[in-house]
Amino acid sequence: MDDHLLGWLKTLDEERLARILANRPDAIAPPWPRRLGTLAQRLGNGFAVMEALRTLPLPALEVVEAALALGDRVDAAELARFLRVPEEAPAPWLDLLADHALAWPDGEGRIRIVGALARWWTAPCGLGEPLAHYLDSWTVSADALRSLARSLGLPSGSKRRTAAAIAGVLSDAGRVTALLARAPEGAARLLEGFAWDGPVRDVDGGRFVVPGSPEKWAADHGLLFRTSWNVAEMPREVALALRGPDYRPPFTPEPPDLATLPVDPETVDHLMTLAAPHVVERCAAMLENTAKAPLPLLKAGGVGVREVRRVARETGCDEDETRLLLEVCAVARLLAWDEPAGGLVPTDRFDRWRLDDAPARLRVLLAAWWRMERSSLRRTRGKYGTVLGDDPAGAAVARIRRAVLGVLARLPASTACADTGGLVRLVHWHAPLLDPALLAECAPAVLEEARLLGLTVRDAAHDAVTDLGRALAVLDADAGDEGDGFRPAVEHDPGLVECSTRAMASVRRSALFGADLTAVVTGPPSTELAALLDRAAERESRGTASVWRFTPASVRGALDAGHTADGLLADLAEVGVVPQPLDYLVRDVARRHGEVTVTTVACIVQAADPALLAEIAAHRRLSRLGLRLLAPTVLASAAPAERTLAALRENGYAPVPVEDTGEITVRRTRIEEPRDGGRLILLPGGQVAELEQQVPPLTEPAPDPREHARRLLATGGEGGQPPGRTWAVIGRMASRLPTAQQSLLGFVVDRGVRAAITLADGLTATISHGELRSGVLDAWCEEAGDYLEFPLSDIIEVRGSYA
Repeated sequence: MDDHLLGWLKTLDEERLARILANRPDAIAPPWPRRLGTLAQRLGNGFAVMEALRTLPLPALEVVEAALALGDRVDAAELARFLRVPEEAPAPWLDLLADHALAWPDGEGRIRIVGALARWWTAPCGLGEPLAHYLDSWTVSADALRSLARSLGLPSGSKRRTAAAIAGVLSDAGRVTALLARAPEGAARLLEGFAWDGPVRDVDGGRFVVPGSPEKWAADHGLLFRTSWNVAEMPREVALALRGPDYRPPFTPEPPDLATLPVDPETVDHLMTLAAPHVVERCAAMLENTAKAPLPLLKAGGVGVREVRRVARETGCDEDETRLLLEVCAVARLLAWDEPAGGLVPTDRFDRWRLDDAPARLRVLLAAWWRMERSSLRRTRGKYGTVLGDDPAGAAVARIRRAVLGVLARLPASTACADTGGLVRLVHWHAPLLDPALLAECAPAVLEEARLLGLTVRDAAHDAVTDLGRALAVLDADAGDEGDGFRPAVEHDPGLVECSTRAMASVRRSALFGADLTAVVTGPPSTELAALLDRAAERESRGTASVWRFTPASVRGALDAGHTADGLLADLAEVGVVPQPLDYLVRDVARRHGEVTVTTVACIVQAADPALLAEIAAHRRLSRLGLRLLAPTVLASAAPAERTLAALRENGYAPVPVEDTGEITVRRTRIEEPRDGGRLILLPGGQVAELEQQVPPLTEPAPDPREHARRLLATGGEGGQPPGRTWAVIGRMASRLPTAQQSLLGFVVDRGVRAAITLADGLTATISHGELRSGVLDAWCEEAGDYLEFPLSDIIEVRGSYA
């Protein structure tokens, strides 16, 4: 635990502490901390610090980097002088760092930086360790220090005084410059490389023992220190002296300019209301298609290009749209691997999804895209990646997606981005820890994906964010991971619910039928209307208005799918007025439908004697084979050839199998829809995992930072069992437990481990983070979602519990 951080937290008022907790919600996640000491541990955790850094803009990181370069005891004035800016320039960024508990002023006005950040940033501004790190090391003897002092022309003294004198010389830029004037040839170039491209570099260790070499001269004068035979480092003060008095670390307090253009807000809203219904409709059509023809996977994982193009062709989507929707549906658990079907098929969740209202269906897709850890339309060396294949970038892609949309959402309303390159630079300013190369590669793909989902619109190559995109952008903290099957915080967010309802408000549920056998929908069709027309007609165009044309072939397809003429006409009459030509067409096709029949059989039985086949067909013990007489010498069996052969032999006949001749091919029918509806989810790289039947969890209210701040300040740092007495108290009070279980209960108190307990009345609880108080165990109860008290004398069993 960082004692400086704990001491600073104790000095804060409720308002300031609440602001820190609002910026660091991970610190008050269940089980929430009971005391400031526990809070300081969470705030100083290395992983938590890194996640907090990801939310900060570039100037805040530049300020903390400069402060780390100057050492532990730097004040705001010294930091401003180092940055070559007025003293008030870094102040707002220091306040921002303090609001995230990453840097704070101590009682003397010096800037303290959280220990995890100092450990992670090992070479701030490209500078190495301070001279004291090398001169005070146990590896440097007093004789070595005296030799170094003589090389610098300094008198010898005690080790501490000698080290201080050496540091004074090597920290002075003028004296280092004078020293370099006497250096052998090549020394300046060697040291320049360490000063600007160091501080640690590989070297030829043998040259450090060659008299007169630049390497040996630099080591003899304290300008370089070797940590191993082939590795040398340059101290921080020496590097700063070599960089010269005009050096200043980077500091960009102002964001880069972004070229923007005004756009008509009504046009943006109109395009949003066209794109959002379209994506829901196309998603439903694609999932219906996979129910009929499961999508096979490549051996290396993912869906092949040929299958993607087939689905795009059969559903009327373009290839980019199909790629995106396949991956979004997999993340949303609407599409999964099914072993019996041998491919990707819709899951049970799809059945529930298509029964939801249109805005809810849209939100499920948006929430899945928001947490998806792959970019569907990203091009690497000019080529798309494999759909549902492995993406090494993983979570970084999701962070880039949220950063790009978040920056667009910061633009004023009715404003469009006119420069993708400028947008990339602005995103890097707001999220500097993102990989610049990956950001430049993914940003165009993010914009295209957002446009397909109705989150942005494009007008003459200018991207403007819609209200739907703004509502999603504010949910960055609630996005979750790709492995999450549900994200209620996103899907049920009130702002997103309101915007998705408006986005789907223009959906048309009726069509205009023409005497020329066409159906026109003047606007985005609802999913149900589009599904009906797609079954009975051929789509000719889509866009602001969609047009379908009825043909004998399309009507026959609807009848093949199980519709009757009266049923199909009744369905069409519910969405519009059916003209007489269309009525005639449907009834005429229905009249001729079924004139020729095709029967599927598993195998056939042939014999030259018609009487023998008649006997076999009438045999009562062979009735389970479903034998039917097709011709005097041909029987059709509903059972496979192996089962038919075995049954005939059991009943005294002597059949023999016959190989296919190639003239007549008899195949078993393929099951059109899988039995289980998909029980496996597809993971990156083509891996699969079992999909459990999940019930959408209830949305927990967000922790109230002010309430937690008030409680923590009231509790302070006192309380709990004094250290060292845990085992004695448990051994005396928890007398019903054997020794091993008493030890496990002690770990719950001392180390916060997770365990399941059973009480004397039969109640069970999963607990962790316990404290002992007057014969009572006060621990976090997962079932209650709060801290509860359990009398030690009532605990009759303790067992390990693993998440």
